[in-house]
Amino acid sequence: MNFLASDELHGRGSATRDEHIAALFAAAQFQSLGLEPGGDDGTFLQKASLPSPMPQRLQQRISKYEDTPRKETWNAIGILRGTTLPNEVVLLTAHLDHLGIGPAVNGDTIYNGADDDASGTTAVLALARLLTTGQRPHRTIVFALFGSEEIGGFGNRAFLQHPPVPLSSIVANLEFEMIGRPDPAVPAGTLWLTGFDRSDLGPELAKHGAHLVNDPHPKEQFFQRSDNYALARQGIIAHTVSSFGLHTDYHQPSDEIRTIDFAHMAKAIASMVEPVRWLADTKWKPEWNPGKKPEQGSPGAAPANPNQPGKTQPK
Repeated sequence: MNFLASDELHGRGSATRDEHIAALFAAAQFQSLGLEPGGDDGTFLQKASLPSPMPQRLQQRISKYEDTPRKETWNAIGILRGTTLPNEVVLLTAHLDHLGIGPAVNGDTIYNGADDDASGTTAVLALARLLTTGQRPHRTIVFALFGSEEIGGFGNRAFLQHPPVPLSSIVANLEFEMIGRPDPAVPAGTLWLTGFDRSDLGPELAKHGAHLVNDPHPKEQFFQRSDNYALARQGIIAHTVSSFGLHTDYHQPSDEIRTIDFAHMAKAIASMVEPVRWLADTKWKPEWNPGKKPEQGSPGAAPANPNQPGKTQPK
């Protein structure tokens, strides 16, 4: 996290050199763990071109940030192949990018994105390290870190258009988003799951030890505001794990590593290890609750609400 949220990475702006460096760093971590590569041409990186020309609305959104060419985005993907159920997949994700360099606030121009989402990226890397130790799971686990979530989810679109495993094989997706600080709206040591009432995944994980409760901020529509939503629109049971308490450092240069509660974050990650291990070893499959399945979309399509492509809209 020190590296991902450092000033040297200039806030990991979507589709910039610094996002690419973050993806290379994650890819190196996956390789060191002995995971199978899930990217392009036998590598751990998946590259995708951005639209050219960029949509006017998107150009306006990023125009206040550093004027660097934004032509490509990168995902980092590693695969832990299952033993007895290798064709069933648990997908663990987060997004690599943040806002980059932008308007100065109290003299600071670097939007480090420590909580958003270096915390989630760190969680996925930590879970990869923990889940590769001990007995190999029955199901396959795919670890995917997406680029360009902040400008409309172009990384998840690339993943959906060129998946390393068949999309129909993905049993469940858990996105880790902003878990670096506790949310005072829920009990201490607790995480919440977006769209908790949409499927039976959250309650079942809670039965197996996950400290997961319903999202206490329904008005924010967080279920539709992270990478999980694009996967959910493909029919995949996909939710986001978070503890974002609507803090005022959101999308500000002050979202720095000094604000992270590492005791909370360590407990949060640790609390998910055994539930995820159970999910990867069981034959049980989650299902959508009646009437709660999101409207279907074509792979790589834009989000249903064009005014809310990610968490880029201010709260």
